[in-house]
Amino acid sequence: MHDLPPLARFGDRVATGLIDVTSDPAALDSTGFWAVCADYEGRLTCARFDDVREEPVPAPVPGGWRGPAAADWTSSLDRAAYTAGVRRIRERIATGEVYQVNLCRVLSAPVAPGVDVDALTAVLARGNPAPYAGTIRLPGHGVEIATASPELFLRRAGRVVESGPIKGTGRTEADLLEKDHAENVMIVDLVRNDLGRVCTTGSVTVPDLCVVEKHPGLVHLVSMVRGELLPDAGWPQLLAAAFPAGSITGAPKSSALRIIDALETAPRGPYCGGIGWVDADRGVGELAVGIRTFWIDRAEGVLRFGAGAGITWGSDPDREWRETELKAARLLAVASGAYEESGGTLT
Repeated sequence: MHDLPPLARFGDRVATGLIDVTSDPAALDSTGFWAVCADYEGRLTCARFDDVREEPVPAPVPGGWRGPAAADWTSSLDRAAYTAGVRRIRERIATGEVYQVNLCRVLSAPVAPGVDVDALTAVLARGNPAPYAGTIRLPGHGVEIATASPELFLRRAGRVVESGPIKGTGRTEADLLEKDHAENVMIVDLVRNDLGRVCTTGSVTVPDLCVVEKHPGLVHLVSMVRGELLPDAGWPQLLAAAFPAGSITGAPKSSALRIIDALETAPRGPYCGGIGWVDADRGVGELAVGIRTFWIDRAEGVLRFGAGAGITWGSDPDREWRETELKAARLLAVASGAYEESGGTLT
């Protein structure tokens, strides 16, 4: 719907009055408030807005969001293809080519032409609150995203930069295995290496390692990596060093990227990319990893959503498939209207 005005929403901050759009990351070190979407495949959209204000996410309007029927979702990889992919990754691990690979699938369902992705954000805010929730609505630029991401990709305040990789997921803390802890530590090492390329020697630290965080319907293991940027490093250098996030690729990253490209059958798009905001005037910004994220593909007339799991030598193919289902189940229920129809609680 090209008549929906451009808008960006992150938590209680909303931005309107689009000034310009660029794919140049250097703009994020210039002036103004920017909404940022970096697709996993590398397409960068930076949109500068004129009017930025504090405003709570509006309550869902009855009928304001009409999502797909729960039965209409299809997956780019079905259970047989996904579990076969897990087995192939384990074969690659056995040969020493790679240690860990994040294998993802993209779910799609038809959506009505007039839907507003910001109305989905309002529903998600009630049905699946998340620390990095938001909307980027740029219909004229092919970007319509509602995210309920729990994962920090990059936070920057002046020269200090942080990344908060998530690795390890279960319904409860008791479900977390030794495999989950090992995977988290492996990705922390990767993130330390990524940030080390653009941070001053000795400044990269790990203030938090494998902290259990509770989110709606599941728990995660989360760590924090922090460093101080080199004097000549800005957003272009930081994105080049860290993108795509280690938690949604694998280790070593270059090998994992090759295997992902061979096994996955659909582009990830904003899923597993970077989504957030940068206030260039204040030298601060916050980008989430684009997980738990919906996006509208107007050309195909569908709503898309991605789900994945980190595969290691200790992975059981069926358990990994179930992890992708766990990550998707609650959010698909919310997006399909189960939240509204049950009067504010999920059925």
